[in-house]
Amino acid sequence: MSVYLDHAATTPMCESAIGAMNTALRKLGNPSSLHTQGRSTRKDVEDAREQIARAVHCQPSEVIFTGSGTEANNAAIKGLFWNSPKKVIVISSIEHHAVLDPALWLVEHEGAELIQIPVTTDGIIDLEFLRALVAARGSEIALISVMHSNNETGVMQPIAEVVNVAGSIPVHTDAVQSFSKVPLSYKELGLYAMTISGHKVGGPLGIGALILRRAVEIPALLHGGGQERDIRSGTLNAPSIVALAAAIAAGVYDASAVAKLRTDFEEGVLRARPDAVINGQGAPRLPGISNITFPGTQSDSLLLLMDSEKVSCSTGAACTAGVHRPSHVLMAMGLTDVLSQSSLRFSFGATNTQADVDYALSVLPTVIERGLAANAVGKK
Repeated sequence: MSVYLDHAATTPMCESAIGAMNTALRKLGNPSSLHTQGRSTRKDVEDAREQIARAVHCQPSEVIFTGSGTEANNAAIKGLFWNSPKKVIVISSIEHHAVLDPALWLVEHEGAELIQIPVTTDGIIDLEFLRALVAARGSEIALISVMHSNNETGVMQPIAEVVNVAGSIPVHTDAVQSFSKVPLSYKELGLYAMTISGHKVGGPLGIGALILRRAVEIPALLHGGGQERDIRSGTLNAPSIVALAAAIAAGVYDASAVAKLRTDFEEGVLRARPDAVINGQGAPRLPGISNITFPGTQSDSLLLLMDSEKVSCSTGAACTAGVHRPSHVLMAMGLTDVLSQSSLRFSFGATNTQADVDYALSVLPTVIERGLAANAVGKK
């Protein structure tokens, strides 16, 4: 038996998306071409754009297709900064590196000042800190970026309140993990910009989107053909765009069913290991993400031991896998260096079953015991 509990890293493509992509791959035509084939492909793209716009409650013209969520985050952070004479960038202290790293790049190369909003021990941003910051330095802030939900803990953030505090300051949210799993309305949140991605929702790899207000024009990262409001040049990836729309339309994610699997899993973990700690448990969380600290272990060892039992999980963000360092997310929540490196992320998705939970729980006690023993030997 093989159990995949790493849906926060990527999800399997749903059958509807695979079928739509296969059909689109066989179709000839550049969406920017004016002949019959080009116009036909363009129609497919625009139909998909409308499907995505309906899903997040925005205008179709506000959907800008990119090659990934990372690219969309970079376009938003750098573009909104370059579009402003102000120099301060405000982000949360638990952002994905796809937001943190471009912000740090702007500090190093463009003279930006970066301020990070602290979080509580449950991983929720300190709104009072943000209010005080905006009151004192609002005239200097170019943009604020706070993720809709955290990729490591699943903790959801009060984005509507962030937008309210920000006032006229542009606010961006990385909603990659939240998209299709919890209610997500770009219009109701009042955002300037929002990032989504395909491979987290049963769509293909290599497709993302930046949702950007129609009245807002930002400098482009890529220059060339002028596609996507001249913000993201490049031939549109029609097969992936169509497949993403098909995945959204399929609606295979059942939030209540996934939440039950996570709850059953966490209850089973705590029965087996009462000393385990579920990070962010006291905060609103996504249905499927569970980040658990197992004191006295080393997370990389645990991951490999789980993998040897044919259970796939992670130590945090997939993009930082293989880099042995403590999670900046867990450290921001107050965990020590040691404890932050004793944690695993289990993330459940649409394809998981109760049998997956039962199997993972059946191998976990042995894995933890072996992890404790290995860590004890390593310290001698």
